[in-house]
Amino acid sequence: MIENRNFYIDGQWVAPETANDFAVINPSNEEVCATISLGGQADTDKAVAAARRAFESWAAVPKADKLALLEKLLEVYNQRSEEMAQAISLEMGAPLDLARQQQVGAGSWHMEGFIRALREFEFDRPLGAHAPKERTLLEPIGVAALITPWNWPMNQIVLKAVPAMAAGCTMVLKPSEIAPLSGLLFAEMVDEAGLPPGVFNLVNGDGPGVGSQLSAHPDVDMVSFTGSSRAGIAISKAAAATLKRVSLELGGKGANIIFADADPKAVKQGVIRCMRNTGQSCNAPTRMLVERSRYDEAVEQAAEAAEATTVGPASAEGRHIGPVVSELQYNKIQGLIEKGIAEGARLVAGGPGRPEGLNRGYYVRPTVFADVTRDMTIFREEIFGPVLSVMPFDDEEDAIAIANDTVYGLTNYIQSSDDAKRMRVARRLRSGMVETNGVGFAQGSPFGGYKQSGNGREGGVFGLEDFLEIKAVTGWVAE
Repeated sequence: MIENRNFYIDGQWVAPETANDFAVINPSNEEVCATISLGGQADTDKAVAAARRAFESWAAVPKADKLALLEKLLEVYNQRSEEMAQAISLEMGAPLDLARQQQVGAGSWHMEGFIRALREFEFDRPLGAHAPKERTLLEPIGVAALITPWNWPMNQIVLKAVPAMAAGCTMVLKPSEIAPLSGLLFAEMVDEAGLPPGVFNLVNGDGPGVGSQLSAHPDVDMVSFTGSSRAGIAISKAAAATLKRVSLELGGKGANIIFADADPKAVKQGVIRCMRNTGQSCNAPTRMLVERSRYDEAVEQAAEAAEATTVGPASAEGRHIGPVVSELQYNKIQGLIEKGIAEGARLVAGGPGRPEGLNRGYYVRPTVFADVTRDMTIFREEIFGPVLSVMPFDDEEDAIAIANDTVYGLTNYIQSSDDAKRMRVARRLRSGMVETNGVGFAQGSPFGGYKQSGNGREGGVFGLEDFLEIKAVTGWVAE
């Protein structure tokens, strides 16, 4: 069993001020796989103080030197990628193939994107030809608190820590206590890459503890949080007293609009995309809206695709899906499946309980509901598990109305061979991202949402800008 109770503060691994052991559970078998310590106010204060001391000197480091350090970090990350895959698989249940290719790969992909963006980024810009003696300076906001989730650990840590470093900020990371091993390993990589002491600090803890302490801390200038909308609201309230910047990437309830002229494989691909990472993605297409003329066929195809989705331990090789992350998450998903049945949705695949042959571990049956209506709980609430809701629509206007009928606005999806229709619908969907015909987003694309899916954008130039202040200077004379 892994034991790592220390925090990374001011370039050193240090013991918590007060012991507070926390057991990390392997979701594949419900056994304790690691022990960490949860921090307290004294640990939070120590980490923030280290970041504050390091800020002025790190902000002044030339861009070329920051680039060299980030390139070194990417090199270390790639060298230790198998360690990272094993850590993620163990802590949150991603099957090894998924952990290696997508979970770890997301981190390196985004790191490469930030390095490219930083090379081209101008922190000192003329306002325009009409104002030759005015400059616009983009400067690091200061000390950033980074609070990250368990579902895509490296995706989210890299999307926050690397642009913060590139912008010249110093930071304190609080990874999810449910899946902390990847964050601890990332801290080792930062240390190995040689970033100056205090630039990056890590304190493990839970939301009510270290999370709340960082959000309210007077010496923290910004909070960047990814997680539930409920927690995002709590963080915003805690941060309000000091008027710090808050960047939020929250929940989603993505609609996948499948028109009658869509690719014949669109339904199957939509089910696979929904079930990926065991449905534990905020941008999952969990509401499948199908044009009525194709609806009955689509329901059959969706049920077949779900039944063909295999479930198994994270430690096994293969293209199966693993368990959900925790008992709490398992129970929430089971409750929502039961709610779907009780409210009259037609269960066509999966259902309550574990898959056959898996009686230990937080495994959920890949589940599809048909004939879902807009008043049902499973239409409205983010389930965060391998559960798909399918419903018909009559025409373009109907599809747009159903897709937009949600408090969320993260990612929507459109499938159609009619290019003009795809573009029309994309413009009217109220979400930060719209993926069409399975074409994925490019490196550096802005990730973020509308409404209760949050604010701010992550990735590339947009992610850098999130960590910068804007200063206008008149009477500028070239230095």
